[in-house]
Amino acid sequence: MENWMTEFMSQFGYFGVFLLIMVENVFPPIPSEVILTFGGFMTTYSDMTRMGVVLAATVGSVIGAMILYSAGLLLDVTRLEKIVDRWGGLLRLTRKDIYRADAWFDRYGPWTVLFCRLVPLIRSLISIPAGMSNMNFPLFIILTTAGSLIWNTALVFIGAAVGDNWQSIVYYMDIYSNIVYVLLVTGGIAIIFWIIRFRGKRA
Repeated sequence: MENWMTEFMSQFGYFGVFLLIMVENVFPPIPSEVILTFGGFMTTYSDMTRMGVVLAATVGSVIGAMILYSAGLLLDVTRLEKIVDRWGGLLRLTRKDIYRADAWFDRYGPWTVLFCRLVPLIRSLISIPAGMSNMNFPLFIILTTAGSLIWNTALVFIGAAVGDNWQSIVYYMDIYSNIVYVLLVTGGIAIIFWIIRFRGKRA
């Protein structure tokens, strides 16, 4: 996949960066680290500029986030209530859990959207709960743009700075991503365990 992406970017330039980042935001397994660092490297031997790559990547990030936000709107609280009513016993979820999660996102959602744009995998997926909670759309766009701009600028400029060694940055970003994945899985297991234990005590 890496070779295909770099060839696509070499052929289509800014549009290639924009399109790949937009797709990456909808399908997180596509590594933005490769796109951005190689995009930075391309500025060292082509007419492309670092800020041009950052701009193309940021526009792609925002449009991709808007797509997932729209998907989240389709899974609003009302639809989730129906899912919980049907499958809640199996999932060990109740309507009250949905209301709590929705209230939490209403309170901390803006900071969560901004922070999560700097974390692999969930940097894209955070757009779904933002849509589910009907987060203020202009605010969502502003925070998504800000977080994406920070992430994109850092990786593009690093890729330009290291030049031919851009793949070494991808290697270290893979390590960072794997650590994040382990923490997410561990945290998810801990939350599930806590819910089961809490329900058992309450019962």
